[in-house]
Amino acid sequence: MKKFIQRLAILSVIVFGISLTGSAQIIVKVRPRAAVVVRSAPPVRGYIWIDGGWVVRNGRYVQTRGYWAAPRRGRHYVAGHWVRRRHGWVWISGYWTKRGWR
Repeated sequence: MKKFIQRLAILSVIVFGISLTGSAQIIVKVRPRAAVVVRSAPPVRGYIWIDGGWVVRNGRYVQTRGYWAAPRRGRHYVAGHWVRRRHGWVWISGYWTKRGWR
């Protein structure tokens, strides 16, 4: 029984640790301000601008640069955005989705 409890405790620590490191969302009280960005001309006609967003590094949000991307057939881009949560704000990264879906 003692070995079973020890194994269960070790497994709990492993699973709990994985769930913490696997989560890329951090709740912040105040949304970081985005830097002012000047876009260059698109490299190819028809490309769309993907605004820079935020990624979690070392337990805090760091801004990423925007870039030009080729549009994907039958899809549209949903821009990254901040979402209000119970105790603050969380960044939702942009993504491609089928037309008509959100």
